[in-house]
Amino acid sequence: MPKINANIQFMFNEYELLDRYDAAARAGFKGVEVQAPYSEPVEAIQERLERNGLKHVIINLPVADPETGANNLPLQPDKVGLYQEAVELGTKYASGLGCIGVNTGVGPLPDGLDPEVAYKTYIDNLRFAADELAKVGVKAFIEPINTQDQPGFLISTSAAGIQAIDDAGHPNVMLQYDFYHMQIMEGRLAETFTELLPRIGHVQFADTPGRNEPGTGEINYGFIFEMMDEVGYTGWAGAEYYPSARTEDSLGWFEALS
Repeated sequence: MPKINANIQFMFNEYELLDRYDAAARAGFKGVEVQAPYSEPVEAIQERLERNGLKHVIINLPVADPETGANNLPLQPDKVGLYQEAVELGTKYASGLGCIGVNTGVGPLPDGLDPEVAYKTYIDNLRFAADELAKVGVKAFIEPINTQDQPGFLISTSAAGIQAIDDAGHPNVMLQYDFYHMQIMEGRLAETFTELLPRIGHVQFADTPGRNEPGTGEINYGFIFEMMDEVGYTGWAGAEYYPSARTEDSLGWFEALS
């Protein structure tokens, strides 16, 4: 069975952020991830990790444009400075929390911006993030996102993610592969995952449609988890789903794996 961690941005929302670390541990998780830990001091999160024996697997960079709210700072040539500030903050948190990697962000194409300009800006920013994260031993991750949930997302397939990694040409960049997003965009989950295994640094999952827990949709996660073991994936897999009920009541799939 893969090492399963809980995404506490999505799960355990019945609790305040710091208390979600405790709740995840009580439910049997050994690892957690969260997109936005920035509302809490690093030291406060460290205390919860140590208290519960948890591994903090990943976080996201804070890449929301302060003017529009869209999470697409990495694409904007006139806001490179803001993105670099986000990298500085994210690197501080990732290092302090002992993360294996950071989702460096992509986002939807801003209105009126030439896609080629946006892509070049993105690659330059990705190299910068990869450099800074490498200094503290943390990987830079690219996550393709489906364009059904986020129209106009610049990198929306695994092939586009790999192309960006190749274009960045930086050894510290890896793919963050989300089975939910890739089922919507391309299917062929087992085949694609196996092909891309050497390039994958982290995995996330939810069922589709609905983005709820495994067993509520069309993806056969019993097969997927067995496949991950068979092909030799040894990293973490983040449960990034919207619980269909109270979080603790949505964990039958997890209990069945134990």
